[in-house]
This record gives sequence, C-alpha cells and structure tokens, in this order.
Amino acid sequence: MTSGTVALLSPVFAGAETLEERRARLEQELVTIERDIVEKRGVLSEKQKERTSLERDIAILDGQIAVAQKQIKHRDLTISKLHNDIGEKKTAIGEVDKKVSRSEASLAQLIRRTREIDDVSLVELVLSGSLTDFFEDVDAFETLQRELDHSFDEMAVLRADLSVRKQALEGRQSEEEQLRRIQVLEKQAIEKREKEKQQILTATKGQEKIYQQLIAEREHQAAVIRSALFELRDSKAIPFGTAYNYAKEASLATGVRPALILAILREETNLGENVGTGNWKVDMHPTRDQPLFAQICAELGVDPNSMPVSKKPSYGWGGAMGPAQFIPSTWVRYKDRIARSTGENPPSPWTPRTAIFATAILMADNGADTRERGAERLAALRYFAGWTNAKRAAYAFYGDDVMSFADEYQRDIDILEGK
Repeated sequence: MTSGTVALLSPVFAGAETLEERRARLEQELVTIERDIVEKRGVLSEKQKERTSLERDIAILDGQIAVAQKQIKHRDLTISKLHNDIGEKKTAIGEVDKKVSRSEASLAQLIRRTREIDDVSLVELVLSGSLTDFFEDVDAFETLQRELDHSFDEMAVLRADLSVRKQALEGRQSEEEQLRRIQVLEKQAIEKREKEKQQILTATKGQEKIYQQLIAEREHQAAVIRSALFELRDSKAIPFGTAYNYAKEASLATGVRPALILAILREETNLGENVGTGNWKVDMHPTRDQPLFAQICAELGVDPNSMPVSKKPSYGWGGAMGPAQFIPSTWVRYKDRIARSTGENPPSPWTPRTAIFATAILMADNGADTRERGAERLAALRYFAGWTNAKRAAYAFYGDDVMSFADEYQRDIDILEGK
C-alpha cells in the first residue's frame, strides 16, 4: 500500500470515528477523487488534440501519471471500505452461527422430550394416572411436535441465511484480492510512464528542435515497426506488421479501430502472470466450461491436456484460452460468428488471426465500433470486467492502459501508412 493509505488507516481515525462516520468519510473521499480523475482525464483529452510537441507529450505523460496516482488512491480507499465490509460480514456470520448453535441445542432437547413421550405406550399412559393426566400428556406431546416443526423451519431459515452471508463474504474477499492485484499493475504502469518521460527528456535535453528531429526519424522506422514482434498470450509472437494486417481485416468486418484491437491483446498479455500455466481439469469451471473445452479440443483435433489455459487465480475460475482470453462458454457463444468472419471452421482460440477477429467482434458488441474515444474506453472495460462492473472506478486503470496502448499503436500505424 502507499504511504497515503497508511495515513488513511491510522489509529487516530480508528479511535475517533464510529463505523458509520468512517464509512461516510470514505464515501466522501471517493467522490472527491472520482471528480478529480474525471477532470484530469478531460485535460489529458484536450492535450492529445494539440500539435505534437515536446511540451505536449511530456504534459500528456504527466497527466497519465497523475490520473494513475489518483486511481491508486481511489482503489486504496475502496479496499479500505471493503475491509470494513468484510469485518462486518464476519461479525454477522458469527452472530448467526451462535443462533444456529442455540437452535441446535433447543432442537436436540425437543427431540429427546418427544422421544420420551413417544416411547410410552397408550396403556402405560392410561394406567399411570387419571384420564385428565392422560389428555394433558397428549396435549403436551402435540405441543412438542408443533415446537419441533417450528424449530426445523427456523433452523432451515438460519442455515440458508448463513449460507448467503458466507457467499457474500467470499465475493467481497475475491473482489479485494482482484483490487490488490490491479494495484500492482497500476504501479507498474506508472513506473513505465515515468521511465518513458525520463528517456524523452534525456534524449532531447529538453529542447523542442531535437524532439522534432526524433519525431521526423519515425518516418524512417516503418520497416523496423513491421518486423518488431507483437507479443501474444498462449501463442507465438508474430511480426507487428502481420498483426496489423490481421487487425485491419478484423476492422473492416467489425468497424473497430485496428489500434484498439491490438491494444486489447497487448493489455491481456501484460496482465498475465497466470498465462498458459493452468490445467483445464483443475483451473476451469467444472460444469460450465470443462465439457465445452473438451468439445472445442475434439473439434480441433488437439489434446486438451496439451493446450494452454490461464491458471485459476485466488478468486473465481481460470481456463481462459489464447491471445483473446475467451473462456470456453463465451467462445462457443461466438464460435459461429468467428468462423464466418475468419473462414476458419472450426475456429481455434490459439490462432493469432482468429484471436484478433474474436477480440474485434467482442469489442464491437461492447460498443467500440463507434470509434468515439469514450465508447472505446468503455468497451475495453466491458471486455475486462463485463457490463455490470465496467463503470466501477476501481477498474478504470484497464481502460486507461488500453487507450494509452491504442494511442501508441496509432502512431506506429500512422508511420506504416505514411501519415
């Protein structure tokens, strides 16, 4: 965590604030930071429209770093809120556990008493006393039976409540794990932009004329760009020129910009500490995806045990396939469209060209075919987090990273196209 986080979690606040006050403070800080991020992102957008210059490009890098730092602070606050929520849920689970234990004890007592009465025969009851005593015992037995039925119902409700609470807790813990992983990636992105900024300043000695000369030299770099390797998850790297040609084909079919398609694939590659090290029988969802994965491999004539899939992280399931990182159930849903677009039938998730088309098709469905920057960024976030979570501030880094990569690729593409 950052030093700012340590301050947020300091004992001064812990001692002075109630839980409700703390929650309200964190909510207000989140709102303030979100507003600041939107403002800084707007400044960035305006800067990107200006004529290329050393001042502009350094300002863009500074803006990207500032946005990323704000997002890290925002995520620290979100994690802190989650931590509180997890603590509350654990406390609530403890209370329900106590209720379950008390109900179990009460239930056991009722069952023992019911059995005691049930074990006495009708003759014994009649001979043991007056007829009034007999009917009183019968009434007591019926009352016990009703109480027993009520206890069984109460236990069922308590256990269902406990199960729901535990599932909610697991979900919040998984979310916290995901956010902490994102923090690491965001910090790495900041370090990279800082390094890029220093490289520019060192190469140009801060002089605009030298910077413009560097930009002019890009015109002579087309051959280098074409031959540079484009990294892909779970597949061999291919020349950038080849990847760009595939992306152009996919763009014609879907309307999604080639630079954006390539940016998604690069971001997916960079995310991948668990890339290709999973086993489909261990890391893939057993009922939703494993049978479909076996079907996909059978259609392609490959051994499922030899095909790379993503390893299951500490939350959720793994089993994503190839450069586009589709899970089998999503791949099967898109398979026919991918086959029609690529001419590859059955299509393979591990084929670079097919994966590029798959990414483009999903991004078009996510709204990227409008080519409007905000829609492209939102489409990227939907690719990462789904439609439900796409606008969550905690996942904003993915959209920013993709758009930054898209800008970088667009510059390379402009050189390739002689623009």
